[in-house]
Amino acid sequence: MTQPLVSIITINNRQAEVTCELLASLKQISYKNIEVWVVDNHSDGTLKTRIRQSFPHVHIIETKANLGFAGGNNLAITQANGEFLMFLNNNTEVHTDFLEPLVEVMQTNQKIGICASKLRCFHQPDTILYAGASDLHAYKIQSSTIGYGKKDNGQYDTPTQTALANAAAMMVRRSVIREVGLMPEEFFLYYEEIDWCLKIREAGFQIYFVPQSLVLHKELTSIDRKSAIQIYYITRNRILLVRKWRKGFGKWLSLSYLGVIALGDLTKFLIQRKFLFLSMYWDALFWNLKGNLK
Repeated sequence: MTQPLVSIITINNRQAEVTCELLASLKQISYKNIEVWVVDNHSDGTLKTRIRQSFPHVHIIETKANLGFAGGNNLAITQANGEFLMFLNNNTEVHTDFLEPLVEVMQTNQKIGICASKLRCFHQPDTILYAGASDLHAYKIQSSTIGYGKKDNGQYDTPTQTALANAAAMMVRRSVIREVGLMPEEFFLYYEEIDWCLKIREAGFQIYFVPQSLVLHKELTSIDRKSAIQIYYITRNRILLVRKWRKGFGKWLSLSYLGVIALGDLTKFLIQRKFLFLSMYWDALFWNLKGNLK
C-alpha cells in the first residue's frame, strides 16, 4: 500500500477543549502523509490560540457565521489537497492505525466512494455505535444502525458493503466529490451525510464499512438529544429528504406518515407545555410547507 495524501477535516463550534482532544489523538497516528484542517464555525478566536500553541501543523479556518456541518466541511474541502478526505466529528478520538485500513480498501477498489470506520463509545469502549447501516425505510425515511449498543466481540469484523456511512468518521474519494458535488448545505445540520451517500450511490459508487478502522465517539458532546435545535433540524430535514428522494405515490405515503408523527409530537409538546419545542417543531414543518431549500 502506498500512502497518498489524506486530508483530515473536522468542525468546531465553541468546543475548543473537545477539538483539541481529537487533535492530540491525531498526533499519535501511524499514517504520516496527512494534513489536518479545522473549521472553527462562528469563531471567537479561542481555538486558534490553542492550536497555534499546541498543534502548529494544523490548518485552521475561522468563520464569522455558523456555516453548519456541511458548509464548514465544504469550506475545508475547497482548500484541502488530499486524494482522500477523512471527515471526523470533533467529539471523536482515533486509534493510532485507523487510517491505513481505509486507504487500503479505497486503493483496492476504485468503485468504492466512501469508507466508514467502526464507531465505539468513548466512555464504554467495548460498546458499538456503528458497524454499518441499513438503507432508508421505504416510507418512514429511517435507517437502522447495525450493531448499535452491542458489545463488540468481533462479530462485525469483516469489511462489507453497507447502505449508508456515518459522518462521524468517514473517508471520501476526492474524484467522487468532483463528480457528485460537495456536501449538501441545505440541510445545515443532520441528514446531510445521508443525502450525500444517496447521491454517491446514485452515481454508481459503493459505500464500505471497514471495521479495522476504529474511532471512539463521545456521543452527546455536540448537541443534547432533547434540545430544541435538534428537534427543529431533524424534523425539517427528514421531510426535506422525502421531498428530494421520493417520487409519486411513495412520496405521498412518506409525507402522510410523517404528518401523523408530527400531529402526535405537536400534541405531546402542547400537553407537556413545552412551548419552545412546539414552536421549533412548527417552524420545521412550515419551512417545508413553503417549499424552502435555503
